Amino acid sequence: MEIFNQIVHGMTWLLNTLYNFTVMVKVPSYGIAIILLTVVIKIALHPLTNKQMKSMLAMQQIQPKVKEIQEKWKGKDPKKMQEETMKLYKENNVNPAAGCLPLLIQMPILIALFRSLLNFPFINEAHANFIWVHLGTKDPYFILPVLAGVSTFMQSKMTTVASDPTQKMMLYTMPLFITWISSTLPSGLVLYWVVFNIVGIIQQYFINKQALAVKGEASGS
Repeated sequence: MEIFNQIVHGMTWLLNTLYNFTVMVKVPSYGIAIILLTVVIKIALHPLTNKQMKSMLAMQQIQPKVKEIQEKWKGKDPKKMQEETMKLYKENNVNPAAGCLPLLIQMPILIALFRSLLNFPFINEAHANFIWVHLGTKDPYFILPVLAGVSTFMQSKMTTVASDPTQKMMLYTMPLFITWISSTLPSGLVLYWVVFNIVGIIQQYFINKQALAVKGEASGS
């Protein structure tokens, strides 16, 4: 608990520092401070996020082979099916659990930011207003929750394996859940999630583009 409290204090300090930066450059806004905070965290998590995205893309690309193994051994030899699947993952340098680590790291960050927003001294300050919302309260127009759901869908769509029924179900249910939960949270926290997703979409776009270029070069040779 003490460690988590330190994370909350650190988050509050960083948010205050970034807000003071916006004051210094004559655009005082806690909204901009949260956007800058998101970028800082995204940069800090880049090595893990980059590995996660590449692993998910690789999973997407080898899914037809995974399906072949499942069709060949399912119901006949489950142990052999598992061995062949793990062998395929190893050959393609794919870690099925790679997508979980950044999410696990994100949870304490989100909770710490949530605690910071609830206890922040900006509740009655004008600079806590960001365009149409007050960052310490729920979005009355549901714009940010909708953006959170849409951005979650777009990012998931870029790596979802269409032939996998579980992933396909998550593709459509998770954005709905995110939209609903975001409608109950402070707008500052939802703004963080939206910006985090947008930066992630940009990252995934370039990773996908790079992968297609490499694939094209391999096909040409």
